[in-house]
Amino acid sequence: MTQYAILLFTPAPADPADLPPAELQAHFAHAEEAERLGGRIVAGYGLQPSTTATAVRGDTVTDGPFIEAKEVVAGFYILEARDLDHALEIARRNPATWRGGVEIRPLFEG
Repeated sequence: MTQYAILLFTPAPADPADLPPAELQAHFAHAEEAERLGGRIVAGYGLQPSTTATAVRGDTVTDGPFIEAKEVVAGFYILEARDLDHALEIARRNPATWRGGVEIRPLFEG
């Protein structure tokens, strides 16, 4: 099975404390749903709000995310799926799509 990084995007600042309980529970249930669909979430991580980010550009260090954006990366997980179509079938069911979106990228195997 191929591994894919699934990046979760949501409106800034993407504070997990602001998620309604039902949406938070849906994120936890997504792993079980992926298994039922024949995939497997290997690891997953939510991120602290983008207001806690520190960015480095060359020799300059600044508070805040690398770029200002309406949506920010709120978390990510590694999904094992048969192919890209299978990864899309699973990722499109992620609760992050309710108010943001997801990006699917195959992991580099080098």
